[in-house]
Amino acid sequence: MQKILPQGLGTREAYRLLVNAVAPRPIAFVSSVNKNGVPNAAPFCFFMGVTPSPPTIAFSVIRRGDQKKDTIRNIEATRDFVINIVDENLSQAMNMASGSYPPDMSEFDVTGLTQIKSEIVSAPRIAESPLQMECKLTMIIDLGNVPTSLVIGEIVCFHVADSIYRNGEIDVAKLKPVGRMAENLYVKATDIFEMNRPA
Repeated sequence: MQKILPQGLGTREAYRLLVNAVAPRPIAFVSSVNKNGVPNAAPFCFFMGVTPSPPTIAFSVIRRGDQKKDTIRNIEATRDFVINIVDENLSQAMNMASGSYPPDMSEFDVTGLTQIKSEIVSAPRIAESPLQMECKLTMIIDLGNVPTSLVIGEIVCFHVADSIYRNGEIDVAKLKPVGRMAENLYVKATDIFEMNRPA
């Protein structure tokens, strides 16, 4: 077994090791809107649930260079955002939205995705996503030697497609979520198995 100390790794090597080790990862397809009303949509795969009461999620955004990404600037300005879950049908558009575009160019226009008005927050939802979570910003924590923003948000409204919602639960097999592996590799949730936890 290899022993690898982080102190001996460059940033890129550490990143590649981390994203290969923590896999598969769910994808937060985050929609936001800037102060001029231009909507933004960008995927992030460092994403997790934090607590059920109140329902809270977190995702992190690594800067490219010295500039904050549009998503962070938008959330700082509006204090809200939407997490749209990526299923198999949404994966190609999600990948297209991951490119670098100027702040005045909307990924909704680039990808052809449909924006729909949220119930509570100012950010739009992605109509093509079967599961959308409107979020109010709780806090942003800046971490790391490579500036990274950890965004924590409270879910204030869930939108779940009828086709995947049964008896108060989401049918994951029907949701068909897509996860991120390493680099350009993704995974489909098509091989699901069940194990009962011990008492």
